[in-house]
Amino acid sequence: MSRRQVYAAGLTRSEVTAHRRGGRWQRVHTQSSAVHTGPISHSGLLWAAVFEAGDRACPDGASALIAAGLEHYTEEVVRVSVPRGVLVRRGPGINVRQTRRLADADKVGVGVPRTKAHVAAIRAALWARSDKQATLLLTMAVQQRLTTPEQLVKELLRIKRDRRRALITSVITDLLDGVRSLGEQEFARLCHERGLPEPTRQVVRKGRSGRYYLDVIWEEWGVVVEIDGIQHSRATNVVADALRHNDVALGNALVLRLPLLGLRVAPDEFFEQIEAALAGRGWRRCDLAS
Repeated sequence: MSRRQVYAAGLTRSEVTAHRRGGRWQRVHTQSSAVHTGPISHSGLLWAAVFEAGDRACPDGASALIAAGLEHYTEEVVRVSVPRGVLVRRGPGINVRQTRRLADADKVGVGVPRTKAHVAAIRAALWARSDKQATLLLTMAVQQRLTTPEQLVKELLRIKRDRRRALITSVITDLLDGVRSLGEQEFARLCHERGLPEPTRQVVRKGRSGRYYLDVIWEEWGVVVEIDGIQHSRATNVVADALRHNDVALGNALVLRLPLLGLRVAPDEFFEQIEAALAGRGWRRCDLAS
């Protein structure tokens, strides 16, 4: 509860002090009290940050995504946005950002006053500590169905200039699964940069379940890499993907999976596996020279 709420409920300053000194309540920053002494929930920390930063403050970025239900992600600070020019208080564990882009339409109408998921996701990516973290936040927000790629595109159009805008555009394009060849072209470029032989792309095969396409294959060494977009996490594609994978494996080929997200956040690790697969099938770097 904020100090204002406590006093409005009829308690005096002396009574609040007595509750704290008696170990029944605990102070949170300078403007709030927790009416218990146990751990404070995430929503409680968000409310405390709002009370501390002022009436026009609202959790934003990753903090708003967590409040919206984002799982398997934590933040050490609560990120709060306020309109530019507003006088704010800053407490430990609270990151307050002044912005001209904060509008009433950006906020949810119930619960903790926070930005909507698509707004929060774009801002979380802009404020992330690294490109990898930005990519993960956008992808997790879509995969956990807090927002959609289409909503992210609309919000991104509001961002006219930022050093990370190009990266965010690329990630959203992957999430939209607009052009599958985007991932395949990037894959071919990375193969060239790492001195790997050029693979054949989009090869047609016929299996027990009908015709299908292999994203990339090294025919000579029997190594296949399947580049998975965001659509491969959908239930409707799991069975078809598994059948295709098994058909290829039954033909004595080695099949590796590479999510498009992997090209963004861990290319070195995946290409080490690919090189190991080729080497295990007899390829040597000296083959390129010959």
